[in-house]
Amino acid sequence: MSALGVSLKGVRKSFGAKRVLDGVDIEVAPNSSLVILGGSGSGKSVTIKCILGLIQPDEGVIEVGGQDVTRLSRRDRLALMDRMGMLFQQGALFDSLPVWENVCFKLLAQKRITRAAARDRAAEVLAQVGLAASVGDLSPSELSGGMQKRVALARAVAARPDLIFFDEPTTGLDPIMGAVIDGLIVDCVQRLGATAISITHDMASARRIGQQAAMIHHGKIVWTGAAAELGNTGNAMVDQFARGEREGPIQMELRK
Repeated sequence: MSALGVSLKGVRKSFGAKRVLDGVDIEVAPNSSLVILGGSGSGKSVTIKCILGLIQPDEGVIEVGGQDVTRLSRRDRLALMDRMGMLFQQGALFDSLPVWENVCFKLLAQKRITRAAARDRAAEVLAQVGLAASVGDLSPSELSGGMQKRVALARAVAARPDLIFFDEPTTGLDPIMGAVIDGLIVDCVQRLGATAISITHDMASARRIGQQAAMIHHGKIVWTGAAAELGNTGNAMVDQFARGEREGPIQMELRK
């Protein structure tokens, strides 16, 4: 297996009268890392869900590894999703399961690994995110927020995916722990040789984990470029967002 490239062309999605995606075009090369930026309700999460096949777009083409996910059979879509990993914003760990079962949940559910082998695999992956094997016997409720995020990262990479999604990976973490998580994300992605797509509001995080960045506003991609340029792109909308400035082309919309 090898890293999966992703391509979105003219993707549109509406929910009732509200158009959330309005012609989204994105290209993510294999083995690269893209960060998608945008305010609340801009369409970031819907974009990710469309790529994952969880939401069917109204128009457009979405290719993952050269396959149009909107036209795949259920069997082929599941096979493609087996090559993907996901770090959820709030971790989404199962409180009723010990950490080691959380980490290897996918492998165990699909009977791709024995329970004995799963314990060893969990210990291996936990070590990669800086946690001792003994953490595997704890329940998620016994962990700090930073440890829970690391366990969630371990679960995202345990099956050695070729494409990994990161949903607001530093939410709820202090700046130092956020930097630690970002460093672990970069290490894990590079170790796997995977492609990464992240969504975040954290500009420091975006610069650390992204090679490329794209900003979505009102369902359209309004800028793409190097993540290192964020805050100094020359695009007034992107720079306002990156700097967190009140005044600029992006204005708070009042709900009517």
